[in-house]
Amino acid sequence: MSRKKFCFVWIFTLLLTWTAVCRAQSRRYFQVQPDVIEDRLHLYHGKDAERRVTLTRLFEEVGCIGDRLEVQMVEKADAPNVICTLPGSTEEVIVVGAHFDRVDKGDGVADNWSGASLLPSLYQSLSSEKRWHTFVFIGFSDEEEGFLGSKFYADHLTKEELASIQSMINLDTLGLDSTRVWASRSNPDLVSLLDEVAASTKLPLDVMDVEHVGNSDGSSFRRHNVPVLTLHSVTPGNIKILHSKKDKFSAIHLDDYYDSYKLIVSYLVTLDDYDWDRSQ
Repeated sequence: MSRKKFCFVWIFTLLLTWTAVCRAQSRRYFQVQPDVIEDRLHLYHGKDAERRVTLTRLFEEVGCIGDRLEVQMVEKADAPNVICTLPGSTEEVIVVGAHFDRVDKGDGVADNWSGASLLPSLYQSLSSEKRWHTFVFIGFSDEEEGFLGSKFYADHLTKEELASIQSMINLDTLGLDSTRVWASRSNPDLVSLLDEVAASTKLPLDVMDVEHVGNSDGSSFRRHNVPVLTLHSVTPGNIKILHSKKDKFSAIHLDDYYDSYKLIVSYLVTLDDYDWDRSQ
């Protein structure tokens, strides 16, 4: 590719990105208030089975009922996956996932009720308008036992179902600090679009790769070549909170957590509008 053609493609892609961001920001979505986000985070109590019941109830309370809400039994897991579908104008799918299981130490508020309890709020926000993509919000079971829930879900999709997934947004351990993206294990195009949304909304975003910590549910989709973006809030200063008695509600920075919610919902609206075919 010539330098002139490369510059044209780069400028064209940049214009498409900014167009999608601006169009998305002009579209309305229902903004869940901070006290509601906090109240849902407060419902972290119980073992995995109890948390699954709570998550199911939260989905029902925001209108995800009937055939939109599914409980998927998972082999060898302590609890099933919870799947809430928001139908769009097309069968192209964006998956938004977070595991709800916890380790025995601590209360598992950051890791990962912070991600799981945000899923119903994101559904509530996006369901205020008709969307282009079909959004599938999934509470995964047994991430701490080897990603059993996400692996079961991804491995049991047909080739056609996998091909329909445009991206998978993975939420794992939010609210310990401002939003971080695990860039080294995220799709570069998804990261670039996130950068644009953060800049346009003036919400904080940093890169923090956490390979030394372990892995996350996004890996279950990456192995099927699904573009993944993983968001978290882990830093060198708070990493010891994970899998410890320090993982309690008091560890959450509520302002940072609400900023993460606002960034994620703005990003999902933008992602819904973005035309990846035209950007190639």
